Amino acid sequence: MLSALEVITTVVVGVMVGVEFSVAFVMNPIFNALPEDSNQLAHAHGGRMLGAVMPFWYIGSLVLAGIWAVAGWHHHGTGLVVTAAALLIVSVIMSILLLVPINNRNKNWTPENRPEDWKEQMNRWDRFHYVRVAVIIAAFALLVSALA
Repeated sequence: MLSALEVITTVVVGVMVGVEFSVAFVMNPIFNALPEDSNQLAHAHGGRMLGAVMPFWYIGSLVLAGIWAVAGWHHHGTGLVVTAAALLIVSVIMSILLLVPINNRNKNWTPENRPEDWKEQMNRWDRFHYVRVAVIIAAFALLVSALA
């Protein structure tokens, strides 16, 4: 049973990392290459779509890592899993304090109501997101290492 939990947790976190990596290094550069109105509308739509799913994914990943740490407490690699869970906590805190407030504003913007500093706000979101991606990649790497 523990082996199945380890694999499921690693896959769930790995797919989350892939999605967030894609947002940072594929989707946002595509959106940013669009004309200004289309760019902003694409960011808003992405914020609505992923903003609805990612909270469950981040919390679910954290819960799975926590269960793995408890269930495998006396097994090899538990320290790596605990450290990965701590990094996932950091990613959740970053999300709540830094990224979600910007996303909550952005997802309701239109070309008619967006603030003048909307690009600056999106650039700030991108910078925070790059850090969050690095944090969850580190958590994923630790989970993979704990499997060995």
